[in-house]
Amino acid sequence: MTSSATALSQLKQLTIVVADTGDFERMREYQPQDATTNPSLILKAAQQANYQALVNQVKSAHPGMKPVDLVDYILVAFGLEILKTVPGRVSTEVDARLSFDTQATISKAKHLIALYESHGIDRKRVLIKLAGTWEGIQAAKALEAEGIHCNMTLLFSLVQAAACGAVNAKLISPFVGRITDWHKAKLGSNWNDVNNGGANDPGVTSVKRIFHYYKNFGIATEIMGASFRNISQILELAGCDLLTISPELLGDLQKSTAAVEIKLNVSNAASALASENISPLKLDESNFRLQLNNDAMATEKLAEGIRNFCIDTEKLEALLSN
Repeated sequence: MTSSATALSQLKQLTIVVADTGDFERMREYQPQDATTNPSLILKAAQQANYQALVNQVKSAHPGMKPVDLVDYILVAFGLEILKTVPGRVSTEVDARLSFDTQATISKAKHLIALYESHGIDRKRVLIKLAGTWEGIQAAKALEAEGIHCNMTLLFSLVQAAACGAVNAKLISPFVGRITDWHKAKLGSNWNDVNNGGANDPGVTSVKRIFHYYKNFGIATEIMGASFRNISQILELAGCDLLTISPELLGDLQKSTAAVEIKLNVSNAASALASENISPLKLDESNFRLQLNNDAMATEKLAEGIRNFCIDTEKLEALLSN
């Protein structure tokens, strides 16, 4: 069954579509509601010839500023341009090197919000991205209480999602593709695209489980599927609150006229949880750490994600020191 409407336009009827890029010029053609960035995406954009003027403008406005401090101004400069393109929100990430320091994370988040507000941007249009560590989640609790909304990222497990919901984080970004990557690597030659793809894709099933948990237990935190490897993963999550998608995959959805059907339904939440025998999780610090530790995939991918964001932040600092 096909439709004359593009898969992207159909998806927008079921889910809020978000652009996952720092390349604000490229996202315009897809007309996303929101946009998300991270250190890797901003590094990639900052190296492009068409953004050199923006980078140089920020450097010229802050002569003598250390690169470690200048990074914040670069992040916000890209965020401000993105907000001229999208009608909704931009997500800007706190330095990943602060992922295990609650107070430093809170201070950095407040600094980023202050920079946006100094340009006349309402804080409601900014989501501060924090790693889904225990310390990051506690920072989100404090920030949300002050009206600074958080996007909890590097999220690979139900216990991370449940803990984020318990502190009223505005939004979570469960990583679909990276979960799938881990399982694919573990299975090796035993991986089968038919048996392990589509609705059975481990990244897809992880987000579905979180969706059912949230909806069944009345958790208001928004769920935004992220880190996609192909459009099949995206279409299997049609009906999720939001989906953040790279320009490459937005282009693939724009070219496709395949019919898009809703796959996530609130009405199915209770029965889905019952079938997996999932009850409310214990979310004090010791139980959180134990449950996360016992999930090898989530532990490994969280650590790897933080490491890689730290590396790219340092590369961005090196770029700004030239």
